[in-house]
Amino acid sequence: MSTARTTELRTDCCADPDGRITFRLRLPTATRPQLLLVLRPKKGRPEETSLTLDLEPCDDRGHVRAVLEPRPVLAEGRWDAYLLRGPDADRERLRPGLRDLRLLVGGDTRGRTSPVTARVPYTTVDGFLALRTWRRAAHAEAGPLDLADGTMTVRARLHGAELSEDAAVELRPRGGGGTGRVYRIRPAGEGAFSFTVHCADLVGETAGPRIWDAFLRPAAEAPPVRIGRLFDDVADRKGVYVYPRVTVGGAAVRPYYTVDNDLAVEVTGTGC
Repeated sequence: MSTARTTELRTDCCADPDGRITFRLRLPTATRPQLLLVLRPKKGRPEETSLTLDLEPCDDRGHVRAVLEPRPVLAEGRWDAYLLRGPDADRERLRPGLRDLRLLVGGDTRGRTSPVTARVPYTTVDGFLALRTWRRAAHAEAGPLDLADGTMTVRARLHGAELSEDAAVELRPRGGGGTGRVYRIRPAGEGAFSFTVHCADLVGETAGPRIWDAFLRPAAEAPPVRIGRLFDDVADRKGVYVYPRVTVGGAAVRPYYTVDNDLAVEVTGTGC
């Protein structure tokens, strides 16, 4: 693939909870234009996955439109958006216009089947249009998180799997080593549940920061399911949802969302 040029063309997009995204831009002169979505590879790796959508005229003022339907299901990651003005044209990196995400704002409360997917158009740090996508066999969608009296209570709902009587939440120390913490859940019907963590449980005697990642195990022998928040209009939650620290002895405990919008807990200091 050739190196992309930068275009100042602004591309509007509109998203719905089913994962359908409509792209629209003004392009008066082009021959068989297309919208190209490219899955951003890991650092040092070549591009391997892309999807091309035809841009069709949609009015008499030179606007063209492409619709990304819920199927095919896109791989999880970040997809950069490009314009191809014709069959042999170089690709041009697109800039965002109006992003209509109103239908995503409240989150999707419907039950979802496997694979569980989500898509959010967003603006990259360097000012271009991209999609953040998730695809998981099952997912536990986190809702309200309450911090009070040295505890953290989380309400969530499981999608793509069923809760059993022995379902439990596990907080695992990142990087391996150490023992996870297991918590019983309180079922609330239709896959909804809650759990409470005593922050003192996560404080050890080892100096330096420690991260605990949150998982749900729907049944004793079932694979773990990541707990996170994917079903709204926030592509990068880490810097948006900022929770206060809970002080436990000499340690500070703070829940947060990772760069993948998964729930984790950071502990700094020790309880000594």
